[in-house]
Amino acid sequence: MMTGKSLALLLAGILTMSGVHAEDLLDTAERSGLFKTFIDAVKTAGMVRQLRAEGPYTVFMPTDSAFAQVDDAAWEAIRKDPDELARVIRYHILVGKIKVTEVKPGPAKSNEGQTLQLKSDNGMVTVNGARVTDSDLMADNGIIHGIDQLLLPPPR
Repeated sequence: MMTGKSLALLLAGILTMSGVHAEDLLDTAERSGLFKTFIDAVKTAGMVRQLRAEGPYTVFMPTDSAFAQVDDAAWEAIRKDPDELARVIRYHILVGKIKVTEVKPGPAKSNEGQTLQLKSDNGMVTVNGARVTDSDLMADNGIIHGIDQLLLPPPR
């Protein structure tokens, strides 16, 4: 016969093992270990809530090695301007969940409002010329595709 306490422990164990915790885009990016600089930028820009929001979203997220190619002074100037930093981050986000195999070549409107140019050629997907290097990192509220360059929106 189970007591109330042993039943509660059993239920807690079942819930833990069943993976009840949902992973949003931010959790998924953090778990991958590939996007520390982008995650830091999201936090600096105060945009954590957007990557945790319901979505769905597709994020073309620059990897840490992509940021290593960016001029340090240029990146620091962007980081020090919260509005510009948020604009750059939103430029990497599309509404909807698009797997690499579902990418349709052509223009796609970013969350920032400007258009991104998507291309797909024999399994090679690019966005504004940046190559997708890590694809289809699934989250409950969207999908992440790691890219090899930081995307900068055109001037307003």
